[in-house]
Amino acid sequence: MIIKPSVKKFLSFMALLATGMMLTSACADCRKPAVAGKFYPASPGDLAAMITKMTQKAKKDAVPPPAGKQLRALIMPHAGYVYAGFTAAHGAMAIKGNGFGRVIVMGPDHYVGFAGAAISKADCYQTPLGKIKTDKAAVSVLKKTGMFIYAPDASDSKEHSVEVILPWLQTRIKRFSLVPVVVGAMQPEALARAIDPIIDDGTLVVASSDLSHYLPYEAAKQRDRETLDIILKRRAGILSRSSNRACGSIPIDTLLILALEHNWEPVLLNYSNSGDTAGPRDRVVGYAAIAFYGGYSMSKKLTQKQGQALVTLARKTIFERLGMASEASGENPGEIDDDTALRAKAGTFVTLTINGELRGCIGSLAPNESIIDGVRRNAVNAAFHDPRFPPLTQQEARIMEVEVSVLTDPQPLEYKDAKDLIAKLRPGVDGVIIKKGLARATFLPQVWEQLPRAEEFLSHLCVKAGLPERAWENGNLEVYTYQVQYFKDSR
Repeated sequence: MIIKPSVKKFLSFMALLATGMMLTSACADCRKPAVAGKFYPASPGDLAAMITKMTQKAKKDAVPPPAGKQLRALIMPHAGYVYAGFTAAHGAMAIKGNGFGRVIVMGPDHYVGFAGAAISKADCYQTPLGKIKTDKAAVSVLKKTGMFIYAPDASDSKEHSVEVILPWLQTRIKRFSLVPVVVGAMQPEALARAIDPIIDDGTLVVASSDLSHYLPYEAAKQRDRETLDIILKRRAGILSRSSNRACGSIPIDTLLILALEHNWEPVLLNYSNSGDTAGPRDRVVGYAAIAFYGGYSMSKKLTQKQGQALVTLARKTIFERLGMASEASGENPGEIDDDTALRAKAGTFVTLTINGELRGCIGSLAPNESIIDGVRRNAVNAAFHDPRFPPLTQQEARIMEVEVSVLTDPQPLEYKDAKDLIAKLRPGVDGVIIKKGLARATFLPQVWEQLPRAEEFLSHLCVKAGLPERAWENGNLEVYTYQVQYFKDSR
């Protein structure tokens, strides 16, 4: 029998789907889809085909991510796919690879009316594309706050705001656990505080929301433009106090609070309304896909144990490069390769001193590699490739002191003039980068200990960059700031 290519493609999809169902078949109690066949196709093949078609169309005007940033969160619409699917596809396309093991989806309650937030007791959620296990450990953490309830009518039998997002996630992430939150009447600040402890580098946060409802086409576009401006400026707290801006105003405000806390940068991926897709223009609903990008957040501080493991890793890496394997045998950094926090991407510096004098300092500002890989690479560079010093010797390695710094993502500092620049710098807190043309230099925050006056700090930094000592007074430098956690030898 000859099988047509289109049939082969469908059978391959069904085989993968069956595999996914087998992997999650241990779910004893699965939340069944409430709106399959209404908001999106109930047939796996038809649903996959619709998502593929909309994704292909969305690729034509996809917005690239900011350089050096990682996706942290999304705002996606939850209307029927014929209305909002094109915009939702833009949101889903922002998910690259399989870097997320957990997804938190916050959607508003449309039917019940209750205070707090509801989480299903189900072991998994089912869509036509398969089953997704709920993250029981994360749900347990949330329930201990006392603000999460079980409201089956909200979370299980009717509500679509979480469910409609799931097939998009299933097409972009190979395997993940779900934290499904249906949000009732509550303060977004409280929800953000509750959710923040379960967010790590492998967690994606999704706020499910449509925008304005049932306004005439032009009036809806104007109101939605105002709403998008609020979101893109991260003005948390406004939407949940407004009427007819977003049905998921509390989930969005919660996400904006988290974005401010972690310094996630919002990027508009697509806007449309039902008048652009499948509905009349006298009463439209607005939709937006917005991605939030960021890097390692210092609000998720490393523990002293993790920091000392990094210091030990740097020392051990240098010893091994010098052929001192036997002397490095006592240096045990622990199982850091399996530590999620240390696999996060961040800039790192390794600083070596001997008798209090600098002996090497090399680092990377951009979060282009994991903390672990950055420490290994920069340890070697600080010991053997700092152009200010000859390569480290075995004798020096035995008496050196090691310091490891882990950086937040550098952020541009806007300033009017030299006086404003001096006023905005925070001695002892901010690491500073200056740039002018090809000239560039940085000082870690630790340098404030030697140069406590901002004027002196900036003058020395200009000299380091190869600029005139007082170049900062002209007000035409690019200035970026960052913060660090640093760890020294404890021995």
